[in-house]
Amino acid sequence: MSAVPKPRKLTVAEYFALEEKAERRSEFYDGEMFAMAGASREHNIITRNMIGTLYARLQGSSCEVFVADQRVKVDRTGLYTYPDLLIVCGPAEYAPENRDTLVNPKVVIEVLSPSTERYDRTTKFRHYKQLPSVMEYVLVAQDEPLVERYVRQADASWGQVDFVGLGASLTLATVSAVVPLAEIYRGIEFPPLPVIGPTPTS
Repeated sequence: MSAVPKPRKLTVAEYFALEEKAERRSEFYDGEMFAMAGASREHNIITRNMIGTLYARLQGSSCEVFVADQRVKVDRTGLYTYPDLLIVCGPAEYAPENRDTLVNPKVVIEVLSPSTERYDRTTKFRHYKQLPSVMEYVLVAQDEPLVERYVRQADASWGQVDFVGLGASLTLATVSAVVPLAEIYRGIEFPPLPVIGPTPTS
């Protein structure tokens, strides 16, 4: 009985060639392509809102917001991925093998989805930590007004601050921008909170 041969790993050049023709974007890591999941209505609204409000707040500064079609390479690990949003301050730098692949984001923002939340919180975050330019990682919930901000510290640890409720504002620590959560979640209807109280008796 012969063993099933392992699929041949793709080269980076082959990945770029396939990605140019593909209808949906894919991440690339260790010779394999991974199709990215489609986004929900809420995900799209939140992303759109953040693009608009960050673009307005960063005008006139040295920082620029990029949207989800901007590919990023983590040089130390070899991951090619597409953050939901990212901010670059100063000149944008690109991978020598591909002029469309950014290598120096300062702030990375991911809008959480049920299918990708664990990946965004764990494996993907570990990859982003290997990019020396990344100083902040921001996770935006879909199902409640909650934004989690992680900031790289001088000792290489990451400090976390949560911004909760529509009356709160996300304050970026390394970029001059304060964004009310009411703007981030404009147009989003949250599911009703469960009623917590005494259990009725018969």
